[in-house]
Amino acid sequence: MTAGLAPGLVSGWLDTLRATGSGGTSYTAVAGTFVQLHTGDPGAAGTSAVSVGSTTRNSFVFSDSSSGSSLSLGTPPSAWTNGGTSETLTHISVWTASSAGTFLFSVALTASKAWASADQFSLATLTAALTPQAA
Repeated sequence: MTAGLAPGLVSGWLDTLRATGSGGTSYTAVAGTFVQLHTGDPGAAGTSAVSVGSTTRNSFVFSDSSSGSSLSLGTPPSAWTNGGTSETLTHISVWTASSAGTFLFSVALTASKAWASADQFSLATLTAALTPQAA
């Protein structure tokens, strides 16, 4: 899988479009969002290539969407500190909990980042958009 939306998230969204009598259900908003670092594509389950330098998922908050097209990072996650390895960060995954939880989606970083012992990594921006929209 190239970075993208988790199948469970897509199914939940699509099920909200079905009539209630036809088995449609309301999508439940997530209670929190957490970012995990990866050294390669996280895969369809979001669990591949997890960074050895930091397995911590840091919480963040999206701002309100603008014109229905995107969510932007409102409260950035705190910085991750490398735990003593040397690796290159290439992707992130977004989850509903700091451990376990539900995988929501993954994205490739705009540019990969070499990350070594004692380095810190922080995520300054993250934008999610659903397009195109009818005008």
